[in-house]
Amino acid sequence: MKNLFVKIAAAGVLMLAPAIAEAAEGYSTANVNMRAGPSTRYPAVAVIPAGSSIEIRGCLSDVNWCDVEFYGGRGWVSGQYVQALYQQRRVYVGPQYYRPLGIPMIRFSVDNYWDRYYRNRDFYRDRDRWSRGPDYYYRDRDNRDRDRDRDNRDRDRNWRERDRDRDRDWRDDYQRGDRQRDDLQRGDRQGDDRRGDDRRPDRRDFDCRPGDPSCDE
Repeated sequence: MKNLFVKIAAAGVLMLAPAIAEAAEGYSTANVNMRAGPSTRYPAVAVIPAGSSIEIRGCLSDVNWCDVEFYGGRGWVSGQYVQALYQQRRVYVGPQYYRPLGIPMIRFSVDNYWDRYYRNRDFYRDRDRWSRGPDYYYRDRDNRDRDRDRDNRDRDRNWRERDRDRDRDWRDDYQRGDRQRDDLQRGDRQGDDRRGDDRRPDRRDFDCRPGDPSCDE
């Protein structure tokens, strides 16, 4: 009797397994980004056109985001852009429909999810920062951008000060050269004046007029 119950239970598990593993079929209601995580701040990995069929692999219990498959790719889409067929009508996927639609509630981990699907993506190398959440990633990036901007401003200021010092040195050299040139010209003029004084004729070089007492000197 005990073995009979075990066989029945095993058969029930086997019958339920495909239903548990099977994804729910859904439809996108707009051209929507499929993202690398359950937030609009995670990188976009593809664009799902409006009306496209998708496979819903699971949804989060705390926020209305679902892990979906589209043309072999995996990513996350907000439930407000996903509809599914429920009792012959389309409904937007939400927590109240997870169980009736057979959508499992799952958790999201950057490390596990990205290791499986995004190893060849550029953003994968930053997974350590992304693993702390998109808010931390963007805050860290903003801080790094501010540091880089500050470094650029400091470098520009240093260049401006260096150019200003160089211009000041050039002006000083130029003014010093002007002063030296003026001094040389002034010295030349003074020399010319002195030479002119030396060439001034003595009064005795003039012809003396008769009766001029100076001629007797």
